[in-house]
Amino acid sequence: MGSLLLAVIYLAFISLGLPDSLLGSGWPAMQSSLNVPSSYAGYISMTISLMTVISSLFSPHLIKKMAVKWIVIISIALTVCGLLGFSSVNQY
Repeated sequence: MGSLLLAVIYLAFISLGLPDSLLGSGWPAMQSSLNVPSSYAGYISMTISLMTVISSLFSPHLIKKMAVKWIVIISIALTVCGLLGFSSVNQY
């Protein structure tokens, strides 16, 4: 049971930090393939930050409605969907 909890905590930690670092390290390649100026990374970063604030505002409501286990699972699934979205986009 302890190993499972450790794995869930590790996945939650990775899913929190991965989108931000992905944008920073992947933007040069994305910028050239999408043919957009580098300032467009700010719009993506602003959108990620806005969604983080919105999810933080809704977290007390979600914790009252659902178990924390399911919130973490859904959060990881949404992070995976977002990363797949980053990888499959061919237009800005």
